[in-house]
Amino acid sequence: MRYFNILNKMIEQKLAVVIRGDNIGMAERTAAACVAGGVNTLEVTFTVPGAEQLLEHLHQKFQDNKSIVIGAGTVLDSETARIAILSGTSFIVSPGFDIETAKICNKYSVPYLPGCMTVNEMIEAVQYGVHVVKLFPGSEFSPSFIKNIHGPLPHINIMPTGGITLDNVGDWLNAGAVMVGVGGEITKPAKEGNYEEVTKLASLFKQKVV
Repeated sequence: MRYFNILNKMIEQKLAVVIRGDNIGMAERTAAACVAGGVNTLEVTFTVPGAEQLLEHLHQKFQDNKSIVIGAGTVLDSETARIAILSGTSFIVSPGFDIETAKICNKYSVPYLPGCMTVNEMIEAVQYGVHVVKLFPGSEFSPSFIKNIHGPLPHINIMPTGGITLDNVGDWLNAGAVMVGVGGEITKPAKEGNYEEVTKLASLFKQKVV
């Protein structure tokens, strides 16, 4: 039940923001700015130094807000997935599909969203219990790709990530994406310390996906 509660909450929100940062402080402020803009699904990447500590801290910080879902991204193997899970992560995202990561996520009832680019990759992921695949990088495709996939495979749930903008996010959702993943299009101003702009962009994206 926990698995589908998490997944359904993510799909209802339609927007996940990829949180990166040069250090924990920067990433934490970026996450807080996104939440202030109405974003409730946060993907903390393991490219952030001390990502496991940040995951633990964010879960504690937002534990009273049941609408917020915090997961781990850029998880390349099952060892990292287990670290993330023990740090309290609610979901795991990978740039590619990994069987052992799928197995450990199933063991702990944690949704696993692996990056897939081909029909064969998507079919294999689904065979190992994946319910949403990440189309990555989305910038290499167009929204019509989802419609084409849904012809023979209507049951495949797809989350495009990378290249999602304010101008095309509606096209992706209208084409059948169950949700979208957005990174720099929202978080880039954090590099200059402009977290107010991050909040503004998060709010604009949130309005587009409602």
